[in-house]
Order: sequence, then structure tokens, then C-alpha cells
Amino acid sequence: MPGRIRAVIVSLPFQSRESTMTTYVLKTLWRHRTRTLLTVTGAAVAMFVFCFVGSVQEGLHRLTTGADADRSLIVFQESRFCPTSSRLPEDYSRKIKDVPGVREVMPIQVWTNNCRASLDIVVFNGADPEQIRRTRPLKLTSGDWQTFSSQRDAAIVGRNVAKRRGLKTGDQFSIGEISVRVTGIFESSVPSEENLIYTSLAFLQYTRGLDAAGLVTQHEVRLTEDADPDRVASEIDAELRSGPVATRTRRKGAFQASTLSDLVDLIGFAHWLGYACVGLVLSLVATTTVMSVQDRIKEYAVLQTIGVRPLRAMRLVLAESTILCVVGGISGTLLALAALEIGGFAIGAEGATISFQPSLALAITGTLVSVVVGLAAGIAPAVQAASVPIVNALRQA
Repeated sequence: MPGRIRAVIVSLPFQSRESTMTTYVLKTLWRHRTRTLLTVTGAAVAMFVFCFVGSVQEGLHRLTTGADADRSLIVFQESRFCPTSSRLPEDYSRKIKDVPGVREVMPIQVWTNNCRASLDIVVFNGADPEQIRRTRPLKLTSGDWQTFSSQRDAAIVGRNVAKRRGLKTGDQFSIGEISVRVTGIFESSVPSEENLIYTSLAFLQYTRGLDAAGLVTQHEVRLTEDADPDRVASEIDAELRSGPVATRTRRKGAFQASTLSDLVDLIGFAHWLGYACVGLVLSLVATTTVMSVQDRIKEYAVLQTIGVRPLRAMRLVLAESTILCVVGGISGTLLALAALEIGGFAIGAEGATISFQPSLALAITGTLVSVVVGLAAGIAPAVQAASVPIVNALRQA
């Protein structure tokens, strides 16, 4: 055993001591490759789950705190939640326009195949095609706006929906009472938009079985730059109080957070699941490193006899645990980002959707967590390796 260690240290005379010690660490991991592989795999799985949970939290944050969330209002029927239960007169838009601070009003008819939480929810938004083009950050990747505006049953489909349903321009798509012709596929700088299907307002209002002629689900209100959103919301509700249907007006972000209240609680619980995954990686890598140090306790004693100081022995162990955690963590993070990009996953409820998207912030977080956990996992075994009694260790059989 001393000969093997001495050979590792002196075999590369032209390299620095740090490089030689790195070679020693890598050879140590390779000698126990089965244990190394299992540890790396476990860390990768845990970080995969951690990144998925992180993407859900990022999606909720983007939905409720975007640039449009505080400068737009949603006028909805009072004491209603699911879009199928909110039925407001379309001509409310004329009264809303007269409220000071209102720049534009867009009546929207919403139809969804499922008001409950679902991973494959389909949401139709019917509105004036020109308003959709002007107010939504959409870019058509196929098809054209002219066809969408001129055909009554035309629809433009978000990229994620098209990916999940296998749709392309020119297809006929039917679900429930609705049948549309896909005239375009779009992408958006707002990820949640890519889970929607847009049609004309008249098409959804007069689709057989929906009974929505002259009615809309909600009015989306865009404000002037100097308007106070809360004041305008109160004035809109007061103006419409004498109408046939009472309303509740809120900021768009607050409205979506309220709509997804059940999912918000679930995502809050999933936040702890992410922490549990980090704890699992810490425990797994720490256990593996402790076992590795105990198996090679004589090696660390021999290293000290040939001049390796305790601090350097600690660095060897820390390097071992960090390599295990970083390789596994980065692998799990990259797999999660690839799955998020390919899958186009989203979860929605009551017409609002949360999109799961890969992001640079998620990649950086996964990498940093892997490094920190790797260092933390190696502290206890590093202290053990640095403080090993030389004489007693060399006497072990």
C-alpha cells in the first residue's frame, strides 16, 4: 500500500503537487467505481427532482409577477372561479372604457376542457384578432395573421400545446364542443402564453353548445401609465354595480394567483420536497465519503508519514466528495433542463396555466447547490482523515 501511494505521488515529476493530488483523488474514485457510480446516480436523480420543483416555482413566479401582472386588470363575475361559470355582458366594455385611467378593454371568452388541476389542460381564449396581435407578445413560427383574422374557425396554437397534441398548421383540431382549424403556431416571451389557443371572440360565442352569444368570461383592462390599479379596479366595480351581473376586479397577477390558489398551496409544499432532495444528496455523498475514508484509513496515515500535512489530507477528502456531488448534480440538472425543453410541460386549473421552462437561473442554481452540498458532505470525513492517529492506523491489520 505505501508503494502504491508513493508511486502515485512521484510518477508525474513535471506536474505540480496540486495536479498530482487530483490524480490521486481520481484514481481513488476509479478504484471503487461501483460505489462511485451509485453515488453519482443517486445525486443525479435527487438534483433532477430538485430542478423540476424549481421550474414549477419559477413558472408560478413568472405568472404572478410579470410586467403585465400589475398594470392590467381582470374584470370577472363576482363569486365565480371556473371560466365556464363567469358570464359577463360583452357591452360592459363600453362602460369600462369611460372609467378614468383605462387605456384599452379586451373582452375575452375563455373555454377549458377541465377546470380542475391537470397536466394536459387545453385553454381557448377568444378575443378580437387585432387586439390579440397588438397586446400579446406572440411571434408566429408558422402560418400568418391574415389567415387567422379572416377565417371564422381559425386558431393559433401555442408551441407547448402543439407539441403535446402533435398539431401543425393546417390541421383540424377538435375537443369537446369546439372544432378549429390551426392556422398558425406561435411562441411567446411569456411562457404561460404558449399553453393557450387563441380564436376569434365571435367563434367561441356562437359555437353550438356554449350558449355565449353576447357574453364573455372576463374583460381584460389595460391601464394608462399614471393610473392607480387599485383605484381603477374599485371604480370599475362601482360603475358596473347597477348592471345585471356583479363583478370583482383585480390586478392580473392577483387574479391568477387566486385562480390557482390550490396549486399555489401544493407548489408551496413541493418547495420542501426540493429541500428534501438537497438533504438526500448531502446524506448520500457524506455516507459514501465516510465509508471511503474508513476503508483507506491506513493510506491517510501513510500519506502523513511521507509529508502530507493534515490540511492537505482534508483537501483530498473534500475534493473527493465535491467531485462526486458535482458530477452527479450537474448530470441531473442537465437531464432536467433537457426534459423540460423537450416535454413542454405545464399544469393548469380554472383556465390559468403554469409553464415549466428551463432557464439559466435554474442551471446556475443546480450547479451551485451541487458544489455547496459536496463541500458540506466532505467536512466530517475530511476531519476524520486529517486527525487519524498514525501509529494506531499503521498497526491495523
